[in-house]
Amino acid sequence: MNWNYIIHVGIISLSLLSAALIRARIRFFQKYLIPAPIIAGIFLLVFYNFVAPLWGLKSDYLGELVYHLLNLSFIAMMLRVTGKRENPHKGKRMLAQNVTAVIGQYGLQCFFGLLVAALLIATVQPDLNPSIGFTLTLGFELGPGQAYSIGSAWERMGFVGGSSVGLTMAAIGFLLGSFGGVVLINQGVKRGWIGKEYLDKFKKKSVRTGFFSRKESERPIGSYLSTDGESLDTLSYHIALVMLTYLISWGFLTLLTKLLHLIGPMGEDLAESLWGINFIFSAFCALAVKMIMKLFKVETTIDNATCNRISGLSVDLTVAASLGAISLVAVQGYWLPIVVLVLVGIVITLVILPAYCSRLYDDHQFYRMLVIYGTATGTLPTGLALLRVVDPEFETPVATDYMYSVGIIFVLAIPIILSVNLPAFSVTRGEPQLFWLAVGISFLYVLAAFIAYVILAGKKAFKGRNKLFHVES
Repeated sequence: MNWNYIIHVGIISLSLLSAALIRARIRFFQKYLIPAPIIAGIFLLVFYNFVAPLWGLKSDYLGELVYHLLNLSFIAMMLRVTGKRENPHKGKRMLAQNVTAVIGQYGLQCFFGLLVAALLIATVQPDLNPSIGFTLTLGFELGPGQAYSIGSAWERMGFVGGSSVGLTMAAIGFLLGSFGGVVLINQGVKRGWIGKEYLDKFKKKSVRTGFFSRKESERPIGSYLSTDGESLDTLSYHIALVMLTYLISWGFLTLLTKLLHLIGPMGEDLAESLWGINFIFSAFCALAVKMIMKLFKVETTIDNATCNRISGLSVDLTVAASLGAISLVAVQGYWLPIVVLVLVGIVITLVILPAYCSRLYDDHQFYRMLVIYGTATGTLPTGLALLRVVDPEFETPVATDYMYSVGIIFVLAIPIILSVNLPAFSVTRGEPQLFWLAVGISFLYVLAAFIAYVILAGKKAFKGRNKLFHVES
């Protein structure tokens, strides 16, 4: 009998419970609003790197768990039944703003990461593999899964330690996303970046400790029953709906992979990349399932609050397990490029990102910036975990709006996905122009995002340039 998943889920559960207790008792964690899953993730990071190997336990299962939980969280969020927007034009504008903000991060990280690699090769490390420039985007924007898989492919092309560098960048990205996000949240509270109507919630004891009052009358309702338990429990119904949707997503991607393999090597590379971003296809399948349920007029059986609980469970487990899945491998010979790339990443995400998001969006600027910051340094669960600190019940449309935009973002990001091997090919094929082709593609993303930003932000585009985060008076 295989107990591996049970053992690892039990270890994660112990870390989450311990973290929740620490958050409830220690003022430091309360003061800086550090989420319990992030505290648990730090425990797991230490445990799986220094203790688990002594017991014969590997963190491989955590990577698989993170992969599936990310997809399930998307499905649970997209199955929620939401009303139509009163202003369809506003919905399209919001979609354009999200796409601009995210594509801008892709372009900035790729462009400046590649320029750092070129500068180091031209000066102090002429033998450096130029592919290292893309590890900033892989580790920060895409996360450990993609960083490891693409880094491993680069190793076969001569980039020694490519997967280790990718994982190291992902580890640093997660830490920057977690602690940098907490810093942003505290600055948001201190400097009034969060709307006054939301500030009262931070005065509540439950926000600081993480637990509600012992009095049941003071506890909010977490979900509603949509089925009679005599037939099928409501939670069972919703979990079955989520898992069926996930099965449909798997079947769709499996079929698409077989079709892409018919194209040849390029199709095979694209198919492998698609499995790494399965959460997008899971979201599409959830929308399709919801449309079918609306067609047969059974969408009323979906309880949004129960979907929130399932998504909350997935996000909490994902954030904790993601940090635990990172392997702290000592990367000899790469410390200088890693340090320089991280410093560049910090400027792009902690300075440039808040500046343009605060001027780009029309509403909930700080909340939308938090989600994009989390995804630009870690993965989507990092962004959702940060959002839940200020919007625990996803009362704002921020999370849903972001998820509606991921499909368009994926389509627009295909050229970057296809260009990710160009720096490696520039070495293996002896054609330096392939590297500069990748730089050119990245620059086009930066230019397109900048033009879109100026158009969408309008008069706010360069308003209050001396302020990191612009707040309309």
